[in-house]
Amino acid sequence: MSGETTITIIGNLTSDPELRETTGGHAVVNFTVAATPRVFDRQTSTWVDGAALFMRCQMWRDAAENVHESLTKGARVIVTGKLQQRSYDDREGNKRTVVELVADEVGVSLKYAVAKPIKRSHRSRHSGGTTQKAAIGSTKNTGGVGDDPYTGFTPGSDEVA
Repeated sequence: MSGETTITIIGNLTSDPELRETTGGHAVVNFTVAATPRVFDRQTSTWVDGAALFMRCQMWRDAAENVHESLTKGARVIVTGKLQQRSYDDREGNKRTVVELVADEVGVSLKYAVAKPIKRSHRSRHSGGTTQKAAIGSTKNTGGVGDDPYTGFTPGSDEVA
């Protein structure tokens, strides 16, 4: 839909992503990203933290499961999506309005970490498929050509599948 406000936020997860299932059977994950800008203070000639922004985010379906299985509290992430404003009544009957980021894409920032993505075949929550976590934060390179699922190469073989 045109006219939607698309933003990108870079920051750290404040807690582990929370996965739940809607009554319609769709997976949705909720998480909060804290983005704290660093600003230069000319009086002290030092860098100081600016005002932190806490953005509540959500992602849906298979991507929600990927976020839940891949990310943990403290992970530095890059989130791109559309802002959504919604209103609700709290437990005391007061009307509340929140602005959330409905994520189209979530990725790990490689500024301070190393990641080895693992491509997942399409599956639903109820298909009984196996899951694997990406090696995030690892500084050891354990992958070789034989470990690459996209080459079709098996060590000891001269053929590409």
